[in-house]
Amino acid sequence: MPRPSWDEYFMAIAEQVSGRSTCLRRRCGAVLVKEKRILATGYNGVPAGLRHCEEVGCLRDQLGIPSGSRHELCRAIHAEQNAVVQAARHGTTIDGSIAYCTHQPCVLCAKILINAGIVEIVFRDSYPDPLSEEMLAEAGVVSRRVEPAVSVAAPDDGGVAGAVAEDTVL
Repeated sequence: MPRPSWDEYFMAIAEQVSGRSTCLRRRCGAVLVKEKRILATGYNGVPAGLRHCEEVGCLRDQLGIPSGSRHELCRAIHAEQNAVVQAARHGTTIDGSIAYCTHQPCVLCAKILINAGIVEIVFRDSYPDPLSEEMLAEAGVVSRRVEPAVSVAAPDDGGVAGAVAEDTVL
């Protein structure tokens, strides 16, 4: 099996992080990386200690708010915002880092990433926001889309691939 590129590696981690999302509309994940080291991760969901949308329902659905508008009318925080917050809470400097995001950042996240000193954004799924794109370009933040990695299934080996013998020292 071929070794994944760094982009594929960190994007796969962002996808895994998105699995923690509690949003009923879209699962998003973000990973902040500098010099090939993970600094912080984030996923979209309500602030700590609040009831999840899975419990109380989606405020945006209840109010009939279409995707991509009125971001402030939502109980959740975006994945990119959560990653920046987690770095700040733990005293991790993210200036000069790369953000790997499952989705193209909205304008709110773009502004936060710009001010946090993110130098590049790598995303998988488009979420077109012309103002976000314009501001990132003006700030000199590189933003690029990568294609989803094609998963190649391993041949059926009877369940022994990756197995470790009981007497193997790890």
